[in-house]
Amino acid sequence: MTSESVGYDASTPLAREIADLSQRRRAIALAEFPLPANTRVFTVANQKGGVGKTTTTVNLAAALAKTGAKVLVVDLDPQGNASTAVGVDHRADTPSVYDILIRDAALEDVVQKSPEFDGLYCAPATIHLAGAEIELVPLVARELRLRESLNGYLERQAEVGAPYNYVFIDCPPSLGLLTINAFVAAREVLIPIQCEYYALEGLSQLLSNIALIERHLNPKLGVSTILLTMYDGRTRLASQVADDVRTHFPKETLRAVIPRSVRISEAPSYGQTVISYDPQSPGSLSYLEAASEIARRGEFIHG
Repeated sequence: MTSESVGYDASTPLAREIADLSQRRRAIALAEFPLPANTRVFTVANQKGGVGKTTTTVNLAAALAKTGAKVLVVDLDPQGNASTAVGVDHRADTPSVYDILIRDAALEDVVQKSPEFDGLYCAPATIHLAGAEIELVPLVARELRLRESLNGYLERQAEVGAPYNYVFIDCPPSLGLLTINAFVAAREVLIPIQCEYYALEGLSQLLSNIALIERHLNPKLGVSTILLTMYDGRTRLASQVADDVRTHFPKETLRAVIPRSVRISEAPSYGQTVISYDPQSPGSLSYLEAASEIARRGEFIHG
């Protein structure tokens, strides 16, 4: 039976989309995800809300864990959405990042294993983090508390032969002490930018703030990665935004783009990332492509 006899037209947009997805799935099945020689620590940041920051954090972490890396998600957002998405407990009485920042708890006492993948772990956020901004004010070295705890934990894990390959820190969409702690603890900043009107609004302020942190608190910090999210290939606007971002940040912007996707949005309500919720979906595939690109780019050296 031929394709003509069943009314199949290989030239239709749907047929081309199916063929493209099949080709991309084959390519990602063969893609390399080399492990870094040293732990790479990312802060995922954008002062503009609703850009897919937490979604990007958890799905990149899950994609890298699925492909063999050991990955830690540090949830610094009081809403705890990253904790929800990777399926870890973050009720009010749960040991959390709050205890690390305010009560000098060890990360070992806070980190939970995600049920998603063997190599995925999370330091959860609880509602107590909402007051941490105020409680941090009088503390000594208040901007350095996360870095000191994280560095000690990573060293101890390496000493026992269980080093982490990646750390992703999800922070609130504002520049308070929680976000400053995230910037001071990281070496790389990953900025998700949505392909919509006003996408670059506030970005110059974010870059200025990162430069301030670099100058005064963390000279190793730099923007290594920009990821385009909520991309709708049917609109001219999305293409224009993507072109603008690539023009301004040619080295930092990944080739992979994350599409608008119902499956990506649905996954957290099931306590999952899209990587495990719907592994064959275009959203899952796109995050795997982005993760492979990050892995292949290798360790970022600022300057």
